[in-house]
Amino acid sequence: MANAGRAYGLSREIQSKIEKKYDPELEEKLTEWIIAQCGPTVGQPEPGKTGFQNWLKDGCVLGQLINSLCGANKPIKSTKVSTMVFKQMEQISLFLNAAEKYGVTKTDIFQTVDLYEGKDLAAVQRTLMALGSLAVTKNDGYYQGDANWFHKKSQENKRDFSEEQLNEGKSVIGLQMGTNRGASQAGMTGYGLPRQIINNNP
Repeated sequence: MANAGRAYGLSREIQSKIEKKYDPELEEKLTEWIIAQCGPTVGQPEPGKTGFQNWLKDGCVLGQLINSLCGANKPIKSTKVSTMVFKQMEQISLFLNAAEKYGVTKTDIFQTVDLYEGKDLAAVQRTLMALGSLAVTKNDGYYQGDANWFHKKSQENKRDFSEEQLNEGKSVIGLQMGTNRGASQAGMTGYGLPRQIINNNP
């Protein structure tokens, strides 16, 4: 956040709302997972939002994280520590591209400035949660840590019907349209006939 000037008025109000979305408990869980996934070489962040941001902002830890989920087909060829701003931002971008190819939806992916400038660290948490959920769902042997840390994503339940089954379905009336079972014209008079009045008096 040091690179950005102070926010005033509406900008400050919006920034304040964004910051309230950040979850310190989730930060602990994500830190625990990243260390379990990548190993102790990634180090340990200082507690708190700024510590979490500083731990991830050069892109090295994120690069190791996505590489550890992909086995031999590592999407990021090298993750080098660099003090140059453009290099650090480039490494974050490489992670984001790799995460999208891994299966994280665009709506769940943070922007580089969200992390690098601390604009929206809640969005960073959301991306990491989506990545963890995908890794657990894939169940390909690369996920490390407790599988209960993340929810499994719902998977497509594709069904294949034969031509015969599809044709049978065409003759069935859906219940949304009502039913024609049990319907008959018994007891109905023809349209336009006068009503019959029967006089029982002699």
